[in-house]
Amino acid sequence: MLAVIEGFSVVWLVILVGWFVGRTKVLGENAQIVLSRLSFFVASPALLVETLGRADLKTVFSEPLLVAAVSAVFTASLFLLITKLWLKRPLAEALLSAMSSSTANAANLGIPIAAYVLGDAALIAPVLVFQLAIYTPCYLLLLDSLTSGHRATPLRVVLQIFRNPMILATAAGLILAATGWMLPNLLAEPIHLIGGAAIPAILMAFGMSLGASKPLSAVDGRRADILLATGFKLVVHPCVAFLLGHFALGMSGPALFAVVVAASLPTAQNVYVTAQRYQVGVAVAKDTVLITTILAIPAMFAVALLLG
Repeated sequence: MLAVIEGFSVVWLVILVGWFVGRTKVLGENAQIVLSRLSFFVASPALLVETLGRADLKTVFSEPLLVAAVSAVFTASLFLLITKLWLKRPLAEALLSAMSSSTANAANLGIPIAAYVLGDAALIAPVLVFQLAIYTPCYLLLLDSLTSGHRATPLRVVLQIFRNPMILATAAGLILAATGWMLPNLLAEPIHLIGGAAIPAILMAFGMSLGASKPLSAVDGRRADILLATGFKLVVHPCVAFLLGHFALGMSGPALFAVVVAASLPTAQNVYVTAQRYQVGVAVAKDTVLITTILAIPAMFAVALLLG
């Protein structure tokens, strides 16, 4: 578990650097927006091509992928239903909050945790592929449609796909993985360098946002949304993963532990980047990422204790 603490420490140090840069304003007033857009439009797509292009699809498309998909969709659907019926939020904001409640930080936290706690970094690949190839693109398409002010006709959906760099990069990475093609070094090296900027840019942009408001400050009256999304991410999501894996699929031992730990990961920072991109649910995304990242270590200790 020391490795988990070390992984979180690295993340928090980068966030702290972002907070310091934001407080001192050494990069100017619009640095946070610039970093967020850099990650969304340039660095993250490069990271997706590189990460998915190396994935073993035979290993990825297995029972852990089914657990990752069903648990995330069920958690988000239940959260969306409660948010719409009880809190009565606009659909775009409710979708972004549902994304906060069910999207795991599988990239920069999941990989080291899988490697040092679960013993194999490949165990996080099903969550990565599901979120990057299916889950996140679906949210982006819906948010594109809801925030563009136009009706989502089939032609408009297709055009939105070709305009969205995250979706295009995911498709390209899966094609590379499925065909076994290798990019020439002339392309692979620049993609590797640019993709390496994605996680620092996301974390620093998030750190910069922390100076603007405090967690649970009820910005725009969204305290209930933040607490609900946090509870769903750290309690409901892993519980659904356990019930599905153990009782429906008969998983046990290390395999079951791996899927429950993956579901216990905190909310991914790219949810905050997406909120910034579409300017909906920013307060909920920011605070849910922050609080779940703080509470994720105790949550994983609880998982380890309960599963023995």
